Amino acid sequence: MSYSTDFFDISGLALEPPALDDFAVIERGGVTSAQGFKACGVAGCFRPATPDRLDLAIVASDAPARCAGTFTKNEFYAAPVAVSREHSAQGCAKGVVINSGTANAATGTVGMDNARRMAAIGAEALGCATEEVLIASTGVIGRHMDMGKLEAAIRAAAPKLSADAGHDAAVAILTTDTHAKEFAVSWTTADPAYDKATFTVGGMAKGAGMIMPNMATMISVITTDAPLGQTCCQQALSAAVDGSFNKVTVDGDTSTNDTCLLMANGAAAAGAPWIEPGSIAADECAAAVAYVCTTIARAMAADGEGATKLLTVHIAGAANDAEAETAARTVANSMLVKTAIFGHDANWGRIAAAIGRSGVRMRQENMDIDLMGVNVLKAGLPVPFDEDDMLVRFEAPEIVIDADLGEGEGESTIWSCDLTFDYVHINGDYRS
Repeated sequence: MSYSTDFFDISGLALEPPALDDFAVIERGGVTSAQGFKACGVAGCFRPATPDRLDLAIVASDAPARCAGTFTKNEFYAAPVAVSREHSAQGCAKGVVINSGTANAATGTVGMDNARRMAAIGAEALGCATEEVLIASTGVIGRHMDMGKLEAAIRAAAPKLSADAGHDAAVAILTTDTHAKEFAVSWTTADPAYDKATFTVGGMAKGAGMIMPNMATMISVITTDAPLGQTCCQQALSAAVDGSFNKVTVDGDTSTNDTCLLMANGAAAAGAPWIEPGSIAADECAAAVAYVCTTIARAMAADGEGATKLLTVHIAGAANDAEAETAARTVANSMLVKTAIFGHDANWGRIAAAIGRSGVRMRQENMDIDLMGVNVLKAGLPVPFDEDDMLVRFEAPEIVIDADLGEGEGESTIWSCDLTFDYVHINGDYRS
């Protein structure tokens, strides 16, 4: 699987959600855009076939930061997930250590000991308590970590921490991704308690396959220099993940290692009180975290294994939001729909059939479907359309499906991608 180490400009792809007027997108922004954060990426030789590939990342805050985490709901979770759940629950972190290539999942008590040792080595390198280090791993399941290589990589990485090395960290966490996902925004707060301070939220993520909600097969680190209190951190992150990463599906599989972490160090408002729920600043930060997560999530869907198109499925008119999400997810996971998108085939019948089998309340005589802005089904009956025009529309990088069930006010959007020959090749060869 080839990948690029060049900076990938998400904001230049028309893959981001509509820009929010209150936020300024930071050019080449990422996990170190916020003040007081440094990062690095080094080659730890965890992949013998590509020993020079970056595969160990550290993200660190100059000062202890408030933190929050969300993790996979897969009960077959990896050892690093268990450790980071414990550490993030204490609400304070100094850094995150991430390796790619080996998942440290299905590794028993040895794997758990190795995960705890990974955090301890990170703490020694960063000069903090072990409980202030969060960890994440991604890669092949069932293999033990080479702790000698891991320790050497962490110790080599720490001196390279820099505010300019966020991109290296984003590259180091990749597995089957073709490029890093990074994004950041800033804004001037309207909260009088913070005297027009400029706050920043930035982040990085990896994820291309085994993507389905309950976090997808993803690792993500989000940082902010706003003084978000720990309660606000968890509230903002949980809401953002539910509306972004948990709206992504590539293949219907949920991974063992999914981890998303938020750190807030307050560096942009030194000495100011920590932001509490219900304040203007809390609402601003929550919106910024959601914006960054949504943009990165859409880029993850677009970079699904073997993908050529971002697929956006929007369902309206459902009996409630939960049923809208069920219907949207069924369409987005349909292999028939996904292969039709790959083949540039405006096969609306597959969309209607997927919604019909989703189990939501619907009557076919009430259903409308639009494909790329063209009405193809009205009140359950086909509407003639220009096939040549549709082929031109299918050249766009994002394919949008809209359906209205005519049952109520429920609404939801899910992001996915097409299903291509390369998906089979990538996953058939993954361990070899």
